[in-house]
Amino acid sequence: MIHVTVWNEYRHELSDEQVRQVYPNGIHEQLKFFLQEDFTVKTATLDEHEHGLSEDVLNETDVLIWWGHIAHSEVQDSIVDRVHKRVLEGMGLIVLHSAHMSKIFMKLMGTSCDLKWREANEKCRIWNVNPSHPIVEGIGEYIELEQEEMYGEHFDIPAPDELIFINWYQGGEVFRGGCTYRRGNGKIFYFQPGHETYPSYYHPKVQHVIKNAIKWCSPTENTYPTYGNAQPLEKLEEEKL
Repeated sequence: MIHVTVWNEYRHELSDEQVRQVYPNGIHEQLKFFLQEDFTVKTATLDEHEHGLSEDVLNETDVLIWWGHIAHSEVQDSIVDRVHKRVLEGMGLIVLHSAHMSKIFMKLMGTSCDLKWREANEKCRIWNVNPSHPIVEGIGEYIELEQEEMYGEHFDIPAPDELIFINWYQGGEVFRGGCTYRRGNGKIFYFQPGHETYPSYYHPKVQHVIKNAIKWCSPTENTYPTYGNAQPLEKLEEEKL
């Protein structure tokens, strides 16, 4: 069984009635609700001790899901370093929506991760441009959302290892809305849907993508490489004077 930890800053839901109406128990609980059908799932939030991401929690996590928006700066750098280390060791990471500006994603990407955005209740069509990839298994040609926040290019990220989705918005913009990366032994998937006032995480196909991504991101049996001074595998001739 794959062990998943869903991390959410959990601020909008406590302060904004419109968000609370969409996600009354928090975005993390909605994600847990549908994911626990297939995985072992726990949640963690910003205001918990160590943001809920202790060494023990992370060591037991196969895939970490991250949602954040207004409190990126409140995440302790020491916790970011801890998560970063686990990703390099092989833990999977799924970065959702506005977590493109999270400290952990920016650290892994090495860029500003900035973009254009607009909240206008507009339609979003998420085009599957990599139909043989495991993340889009069972998805079809596209996902259509009646409401989603517009994210537009240029998206300041490194060229993805694999481009999975290109989003189109009613206002005319397009966006690389599903991208994969590998860092060390870890696999990373960025997925755009999930604005806090829209019900994107109730959409069956959005849920299906996240489930597929968990399976793809989960660690392999590959061992973490050793670094530093290495002894020769073959006998070396003595250095001539």
